[in-house]
Amino acid sequence: MRHNKKFNHLGRTADHRQALLANLAISLIMHKRITTTVAKAKALKKYVEPLITRCKEDTTNSRRVVFRYLQNKEALKELFGVVAAKVGDRPGGYTRIIKLGYRQGDAAQICFIELVDFDENMAKTATKKKATRRSRKSTKAEGEAPVAEAPVAEVTSTEAAEEAPKAE
Repeated sequence: MRHNKKFNHLGRTADHRQALLANLAISLIMHKRITTTVAKAKALKKYVEPLITRCKEDTTNSRRVVFRYLQNKEALKELFGVVAAKVGDRPGGYTRIIKLGYRQGDAAQICFIELVDFDENMAKTATKKKATRRSRKSTKAEGEAPVAEAPVAEVTSTEAAEEAPKAE
């Protein structure tokens, strides 16, 4: 029976899964975006988000705890330096998974997982103010009079033909 065994084992032994998630986490921290399968990305999200939360508090103990998971000094420097500075005020949700479709060879569902604060394209759309939708009733209720447009004289095709040579 599988009581209380809710995480995805990814078809690997415990040691292999631990090494896989550590390598994926290192790649995500160093490159800020990686492409992988959806199952691995979901497992990685649960693995790396507590580490990012831990890096907000830069103490010796938190560095040792994170190093126990990653075993990579360069990733540790990147995590406690650049990443911690960007996510310092964010209360959680440091990663985003965007599905890309299916892989050609085995039809596995692939996606990319990225650190949220490091995507310039998404940051630009998030900073734009969203236009509010107002009903016509609310503008009339405020007492705004509709603006009347000035009438435009219609020009017939014969008048336009006569004026065209004069302009040259």
